[in-house]
Amino acid sequence: FLFGFHNSHTSGRHRGHDVPLPWFPHVLALTWFGSPCLQLCETNICVLWLQSDYHYEYTECDVFGSRWRVAVPNKADICTGLPDPVHGTQCAFSCSEGEFLDMQSQRCKKCAVGTYSLGTGIAFDEWDSLPSGFSNQGVNPNDEDIFTNCSSSTWTPKGDYISSNTDECTATLFYAVNLKKPGIVSFEYVYPDEGIYFEFFVQNDQCQSTDSASRWMKISETKWSKYLVCLNLTGNNVLYWRTTGYVVAGSEVKPVLLRNIGISGVSYTSECFQCKPGTYSEKPGSARCTPCPVDTYSNKGATVCLHCDPDKYSEAGSGTCKPRPACTVSDYFYTHTPCDSKGKTQLMYKWIQPKICSETVNGAVKLPASGEKQTCPPCNPGFFFSNSSTCEPCDQGSYSNGTACIKCPVGTEPVLAFEYKWWNTMPKNMRSYTLRQWLSHSENTTGWEVAGEYVYTTPGDQDVDNQMLTLKVPGYRLPQSVSKASENSELSRISFVFETTCSANCTFSFLAGYNQWLNDVVEWWRGSQAKQSYSFLIQKNTTDSFTWSFQRTGKNSEGRKHSGDMARIYSIHIANVIGGVASQCRRCAVNPAGFSSACVPCPPGHYMVNGTGVCKSCPPNTIIRADQSVGVDACIPCGPNTERNEVKRGVLDVLTTEGERMHYDFSALSNITSFQSGPRFTNKGLRYFHHFNIGLCGEKVRKMATCVDNVTESGNEVKGYVCQSTAVPSGIRSQSLVSTQPVLIGDALIGVTTDTTLSGISSPDWLFPSATGLRDVIFYFGSSESTLACKEGRSATVRLRCNPTVTAKDLITLPSNCSEGTCDGCTFHFLWESQYACPRCTTNNYRAIVSACIQGIQRTTYVWQQPLQCFGGESLPPPVVSACVSLDFWLRFGVSTGTIAAVLLMSISCYFWKKTRKLQYKYSKLVMNSSGKECDLPTADSCAIMEGEDAEDDVMYLSKKPFFSKIRRTSDGFDSVPLKSSSSLTNLELLFTS
Repeated sequence: FLFGFHNSHTSGRHRGHDVPLPWFPHVLALTWFGSPCLQLCETNICVLWLQSDYHYEYTECDVFGSRWRVAVPNKADICTGLPDPVHGTQCAFSCSEGEFLDMQSQRCKKCAVGTYSLGTGIAFDEWDSLPSGFSNQGVNPNDEDIFTNCSSSTWTPKGDYISSNTDECTATLFYAVNLKKPGIVSFEYVYPDEGIYFEFFVQNDQCQSTDSASRWMKISETKWSKYLVCLNLTGNNVLYWRTTGYVVAGSEVKPVLLRNIGISGVSYTSECFQCKPGTYSEKPGSARCTPCPVDTYSNKGATVCLHCDPDKYSEAGSGTCKPRPACTVSDYFYTHTPCDSKGKTQLMYKWIQPKICSETVNGAVKLPASGEKQTCPPCNPGFFFSNSSTCEPCDQGSYSNGTACIKCPVGTEPVLAFEYKWWNTMPKNMRSYTLRQWLSHSENTTGWEVAGEYVYTTPGDQDVDNQMLTLKVPGYRLPQSVSKASENSELSRISFVFETTCSANCTFSFLAGYNQWLNDVVEWWRGSQAKQSYSFLIQKNTTDSFTWSFQRTGKNSEGRKHSGDMARIYSIHIANVIGGVASQCRRCAVNPAGFSSACVPCPPGHYMVNGTGVCKSCPPNTIIRADQSVGVDACIPCGPNTERNEVKRGVLDVLTTEGERMHYDFSALSNITSFQSGPRFTNKGLRYFHHFNIGLCGEKVRKMATCVDNVTESGNEVKGYVCQSTAVPSGIRSQSLVSTQPVLIGDALIGVTTDTTLSGISSPDWLFPSATGLRDVIFYFGSSESTLACKEGRSATVRLRCNPTVTAKDLITLPSNCSEGTCDGCTFHFLWESQYACPRCTTNNYRAIVSACIQGIQRTTYVWQQPLQCFGGESLPPPVVSACVSLDFWLRFGVSTGTIAAVLLMSISCYFWKKTRKLQYKYSKLVMNSSGKECDLPTADSCAIMEGEDAEDDVMYLSKKPFFSKIRRTSDGFDSVPLKSSSSLTNLELLFTS
């Protein structure tokens, strides 16, 4: 409406406030939108504010769970004249699905037709552009590579979904949401390639992140998978979707796709969302929109779907219709009908569904008529024709060539397998479907059809479609007559014969499903391939499905330009299948006593005697060949220092090449040991490592070394003595390494020796030069898993080197000139230095040191010979203390003995001197008493010397003067000696004079 007025005032009054008013022209045009207006009046002035100029919001909840509803202006220059705040609903208030909160009345109302609401959540299902609130970022995960620009490596909206990057940059998509109560975040994703690390985590306002063990997403093959995460804390939460590519030279990485992101826990939504094109909602209060069926379409916010014109078509969930092209031979395919009750079948033609072509357009072809009925081919081996002319499996213990079942003879057993060579109907355990790029609603479309002698790919809706054929297997079991297979030996084998005919760059792939999440490409062929056979070895019961995929071209082109390209599979055979059927029987081991005709297995370590079916044990310390030979040649000796079933629990004697026997105890090294190589870098600078696990002894009571792919949490793992995986740092906020591509290097212990060659495996000394003379003990491991590069399988050598100075138990290094652990890609070498790798000590490894005798005590101490080259075993004897005689004792003893001897000698000398004087005295008396004749002795006065004389003489002698006074002469020069006879004086004087 129009109204005019003249205002001479510069301001007005509104509820007691001054309101600055501009100068108005004489005519003011206002448009009425049907919303309440805010009226500003003073005297002859009335100004109306539209409600579209502001909106309502709630304040933060207080401690009592209450809040206020306030009006917030939509323009910065509107700050007065807004409605006053009023009490809002309680914080626990929420609306149900299909409802929204009308802020004017603060009550929940149902969404109108053509719209939907999650009630307490929000949803994002349109990705024409990045929705409001989302942020996108690309960063370089390797800070060292400053030359890689990752600013453009972000998530890209693709209409119905958003796609991640495929390079080695880290792309992060995040969204911040404020939760009023605990809720749930859900989304659908496609994660087809383990060459990209994909993680999702939530970080709340308390900086708490999702547990690192559950943040890694699972591989989803080529299907949309749904993911749910509980949001337990209210307040601000930031959702992160992050990918990092790991591109190997020559490989292509498929991106991660996201769609249908929903978040609940926001308490309410103040508006309903319009249905996106291709969907509709026909009832008020809808929680979600329904996709339009085939050949219909809808616009945004539609309440019904509209039918396409007869000359146009549309796929399910389409927002537009396309013109129908003229039908060609590429729009139909042929198949064989199932056998009828008379055992007849016929060739039949069908349009490819959904049918998009028109038969009425000029130049269009008609669907050919069905062929004449023909006799059905025989059933597949192990099956027979039932009364209803359908193929049924033979009973257990029977076999068949496809016509009738025959009981296996006594002493034989059926060879169970799945064998398909006639394709009259699709087997029950096989499924055929077509996958359009990343769209799940096309999975119901047939991809492969039976054609009697083969099964082939039908013309697809698009040349980029993947036509899938999947075979499910319940499990595997070896025949009873075969001894139990060791880990990683042949459990089963699948073989198939195929050919491809291509005018473009088609791709035919064979995939093995190791569990419900992981489906790896085993082999692929590109371009036309002549008829050929391929076999794949199955070693574990975890391989539960096989898939054949055919894609005409990988280029993004619409239409059916190469619909004549096809792949054919003529036969499929898979052995030792649980629930399988038999096409033949084999002789098995029977009870030697002949009391039972049932097949019995040969015990472990036994072989079947040729032609008898009797089990016989292998000689001691020999094992059965891996190829399950029969006869005496089936047993082969165990390797050096090993015995049947296990190594000697880490304790063994090793005979060196010099003939010396060394005793070792490797028990301390028997636990699983992990280590990694130095950092490696891809072409674009992404850092990664080679991660190794070693279980040296592999005892039964211990776990084997295990390498697992923890990117997908799919459980894809390998177990053995030595395994390897590729480890990549997970980047920002991550707390663990990402491990992928596990490879088994050694699953059998061949032997333990000091020789540098064993069973064709070499470990030359130049790989790890040693400065000591002690020989390294080498563990040789082998693997039966062969590859194109390693026809004989992989192998590994672990050198144990004695180093008593190493206190750490796990010091393992790789060759310096082969930094990845292998020089040829097949044989890996490791050096393990440890004090526990030394031989056990003996008495020859120490010597005794005897100390000096100190204070009668002497000590004997034992020390190790240097350099020390042993550990454990004999310990050093304790010091020995013994009594001893010191040098000072002998010195004192010698002096004392010498003194005593000297005194004794002097005493003896004095004694004999005294005796000599006596004899002289007596002789003098005899001379004095002699007759004076020559040669006559003096005559004795008596018969003997009387006692009195001796005493008298003695007294007389002792009473004499001292010795020095005796030599003094008298006045005449002689001593005074009394004599009895004067006649003898002259003789005595002469005697003394002489």
